[in-house]
Amino acid sequence: MTEGENSSSSELDQQTELSKAGYRYLKEGRFQEAVESFKGILEINPENNYGLVGLGEAARKQGKFDEAVDYYRSCLEFHPGNKFALVGLADCYRAQSAYQKAIEIWEQYLGQDDQDVTVLTRIADAYRKVKNFEKSKALYLNALEVEEDNPYALNGLGHLHFDFKHYTEAVPYWERMLENDPKNIKVMTSLGNCYRKTKDFGRGLPYFEMALEIEPLNFYALFGIADCYRGMNRHQDSLDAWEKILEFDPDNKVIITRAGDAHRNLGALEKAVEYYKRALNIEFDLYAVIGLALISKLKGDHLQAIESLTGLLAQNPKNHRLVIEIADSYIKLGNDEAAEETLTRFLRLGGKNAKVSEMLKYLQK
Repeated sequence: MTEGENSSSSELDQQTELSKAGYRYLKEGRFQEAVESFKGILEINPENNYGLVGLGEAARKQGKFDEAVDYYRSCLEFHPGNKFALVGLADCYRAQSAYQKAIEIWEQYLGQDDQDVTVLTRIADAYRKVKNFEKSKALYLNALEVEEDNPYALNGLGHLHFDFKHYTEAVPYWERMLENDPKNIKVMTSLGNCYRKTKDFGRGLPYFEMALEIEPLNFYALFGIADCYRGMNRHQDSLDAWEKILEFDPDNKVIITRAGDAHRNLGALEKAVEYYKRALNIEFDLYAVIGLALISKLKGDHLQAIESLTGLLAQNPKNHRLVIEIADSYIKLGNDEAAEETLTRFLRLGGKNAKVSEMLKYLQK
């Protein structure tokens, strides 16, 4: 580090001691004392990079990102390419969701050190946030070349593929993570979700069960188990898992509605109605209203179902499920013309769904 040429030996010693104290205070979370130490350095030498970066770190750790940016940029004016200032500045931009700015700063850093795994994964994360699949993937893979099985790179690749709905491709990366960290609940549920998304519920279920063995009341594990059972048409098992969540999260309207669905699928219609109304008493829920309409259909009251679902369709004109259920009720009432018009209107508005198209072809024949 270059200090002012006129700094005396005693001043250099003083700056060193203040710097050590300041960074020690930072580690201890004593930010006011840290700030005082770093400002003491700048009173001796306003261009000291330890003082400027230290003040940036103190501000960043307190969430004062604009203030931190100013200190890091001041440091870079006096000391271009200072690694600590570059990393701190990029982290500030990342915290402010200014990912493109963060990328530009991290790329400057990589120009000096392209083997820094931490920076490689951070810039890959930023590219993932801005939906640049290829650059993000390349940087994560670069990180793995430097450090095989780096958990941040493996996790990033898993999330990257998952975000882009490449669920099968995400699996190997999370499996490698689980081999190295066999009790990582987040990785277990992520793997379960990959299979849940591809509707391979039988393969997803064991991962959620593994997570539940470690943490018996984990929300995501219970949700995954319940949803897998639902996909496997094991409605009683699904209901048991939904009810387990409601024991510690009784006002979760999504879970209440799912429990209502399970009761409906088990034929307990009055119990299902109770759950749907309970969800609606908390807040409007599209699926609770759909559930009540489906119960009307099961009871043969298709006019009531059409009235409820048509009201929803006005607010959600491209919801294919509503369209199919309304058309089905019209068919049950013998009004094929109204059913055909409902399906045609959906397609005319730009809606796309294979079941809607098949239903319309059937009617037209």
